Amino acid sequence: MSEEEDKVQKLKEDGNNCVRQQKYPEAMFHYTHAIKINPSNYSLYSNRSFVFLKMQQYHFAMEDAMMTIKLKPDWTKGYYRKAEVEFYTFRFDDALHSYRQALSLQPNDPDIMEAINKASRSLIKDQRADQQIPWLGAGIGIILGVIVVIADYVFTNKPTLTHPLLMALLTISIAMIGFGIAKGFRYFVKCQRKSLLEPPFDLLEENSKQDDKSEETDKQSEKHPKYSKAQARQRFKKGKT
Repeated sequence: MSEEEDKVQKLKEDGNNCVRQQKYPEAMFHYTHAIKINPSNYSLYSNRSFVFLKMQQYHFAMEDAMMTIKLKPDWTKGYYRKAEVEFYTFRFDDALHSYRQALSLQPNDPDIMEAINKASRSLIKDQRADQQIPWLGAGIGIILGVIVVIADYVFTNKPTLTHPLLMALLTISIAMIGFGIAKGFRYFVKCQRKSLLEPPFDLLEENSKQDDKSEETDKQSEKHPKYSKAQARQRFKKGKT
């Protein structure tokens, strides 16, 4: 084993020890250092993906999982890491697909089978919530509508809701508002979940700054075109004459 391989192995072991002690930022540092030395070591990306997942850095966890699969497409753990990130970002359908890919490479693995069952239960529960929560909001709206009708009849000298049709219309209207609010809430939750895999804001800001700098450099290069040494000498002579 070469000196470089020894160093990578030592860094990997240090990272693994930090993981066992739940010191995830330190583990990430060790794995990153090892990856810089040996960027083709797929197991390092897998380990760092796990660490990023524990740190709730889902974007980077997914990037490392995908790199693991790219470097070693026939390795179970790459797909398992990807599935774990998808599961914890509430992408249960995608997680099921990735878990099944892992199971196809390692059939009858009890951990993967348990993970598939867990993801299936979570997917069913999430789908039920999409169906039930809006109707729960409608039910709450009906209750509020009935309370308003009763309060109008009991606590006012001249009730405004005297006709049964008006009472029904008011109750239905409040129920529809409750349905819409609950539906909007579920949509908001889904949007929040989708954002979990997006790059961190500071990373996006840094990329945009780099883009701005490159644009400025391009503009400057257009204003001040580069010349070869021969062209520069000719321009210098013309300037003298």
